[in-house]
Amino acid sequence: MKTASPEIIIIGAGLTGLTLAYLLRQNGLNATVLEARKRVGGRIHTRQTAGGTKVEMGATWLGSKHQQLRQLLAELGLGTFAQFLGTHAIYEPISTSPPQLVTLPANDEPSYRIQGGTSALIEALAATLDDAQIVTGQVVESIWQETNSFLIVTQNGQYPADLVVSTLPPFLLKQTIAVSPTLPVELLELADKTHTWMGESIKVGLTYARPFWRESHTSGTIFSSVGPVGEMYDHSDDENAHFALKGFLNGAYAATTREQRMAVVTAQLQKYYGAAALDYLTYEETVWSDEPFTYFPYRSQLLPHQNNGQASYREPLLNGQFFLAGAETAPGHPGYMDGAVESARITHQLILQRLDH
Repeated sequence: MKTASPEIIIIGAGLTGLTLAYLLRQNGLNATVLEARKRVGGRIHTRQTAGGTKVEMGATWLGSKHQQLRQLLAELGLGTFAQFLGTHAIYEPISTSPPQLVTLPANDEPSYRIQGGTSALIEALAATLDDAQIVTGQVVESIWQETNSFLIVTQNGQYPADLVVSTLPPFLLKQTIAVSPTLPVELLELADKTHTWMGESIKVGLTYARPFWRESHTSGTIFSSVGPVGEMYDHSDDENAHFALKGFLNGAYAATTREQRMAVVTAQLQKYYGAAALDYLTYEETVWSDEPFTYFPYRSQLLPHQNNGQASYREPLLNGQFFLAGAETAPGHPGYMDGAVESARITHQLILQRLDH
């Protein structure tokens, strides 16, 4: 398929979609990225408060083994900093015993955060593209292939294409976008059983004027089997200019109101820290199961990462012109940011091979 300037449509302006567009641009190929939301980033979403504190409502951490992501950060000139854990953590294993302070292992491999917030990566990728390459507010409803071309139909427009890449989680793609000709039945059955990472998560954050948890020698690290917050971490920035705690609320609280969630979170923190915990500046949250462009309710219970990284997701489809990409399709670290970047690199090579035919 030697085409001088093929029309390439990428569905989804998350980390995979924008990284793929960035890589294709280096080959002189200008893909158009269609995004359903009014913002880019997908499951990367850094919320900045009026006071300037950046709170990660989506993907946050990377590790030393996440080399695909680290390489991309280096290319874009973005730095990282180690997650502050301190030396002790609050540990609450059962409700019948009071919380206790435990010593954290000194030799644990650190996790890292991106300087300027995870969305700095999204902004850097978007800056490498022309403004016209990213079109937000485009909810894709159907994909039609006729002979050797496609027509992508959104709620408010149509886009022709020679090649199409979906970066949606496989289950979300199957449930929300009609594809003709129909994708292989085995692939659709697999998509039904493929977990969408972060889909059931509720991320909560509280910003503060000062990091009182460091003053009490607890470090802001919390592990609780009682809940409703199971984990919480110091979420201050690398310059120690803005301070926050951020954690994970039990997914069952998606059925409650924001006010109810805020009440149980602050009550739990008050139990650990006293009145200082109630002196917060802002309360931030994202209930990812309420995000229709990330999550669709499963028909049956799925395990975290179930069927992520399956090889069949990386096989070109529909005469080799339709590609599945995204964090859930990556062979290494699927579901995570590193997997999202790896998926973009794999799909980039598949597209180049296709165009060289």
